[in-house]
Amino acid sequence: MSVQVGEIAPEFELPSHRGETVRLSTFVGQKNVVIAFHPLAFTPVCAMQMQNYEKEKSWFDAHETHLLGLSVDAVPAKIEWAKALGGINFDLLSDFHPHGGVAEAYGVMRDGGISERAIFVVDKAGTIVFAKVYDIPTVPDNAEVRLAIEALG
Repeated sequence: MSVQVGEIAPEFELPSHRGETVRLSTFVGQKNVVIAFHPLAFTPVCAMQMQNYEKEKSWFDAHETHLLGLSVDAVPAKIEWAKALGGINFDLLSDFHPHGGVAEAYGVMRDGGISERAIFVVDKAGTIVFAKVYDIPTVPDNAEVRLAIEALG
């Protein structure tokens, strides 16, 4: 079962394709965070999902929201995938080691070794305010995520 709205988001620290380590707690008091778990890099639906975030990054920035894309792919795969997507200017995080550890903490690790397609919105206090698991072949609609962020004021 995945973590639920109203719960404190489980802490994590993961490497980004941009060469830095990202710790969720650094955003507390500063920014909202969209945590977008996706099954694998170099797959069509995951590509569309990340490109949709990139297209709307200025909206998320204007609403003090940091985007994080997470999968079990290794950092080198994330780096090459970002290049293949034409450049990604938010963090693509590697939940590679321990394999799927963050996906496990959020309750979205599948038996096959990949995560569900799931989105969690974490407010500036570190509380989950939106949580949804999607069918793997479904591209999430950014509109519902934007609504959750707009509701924060």
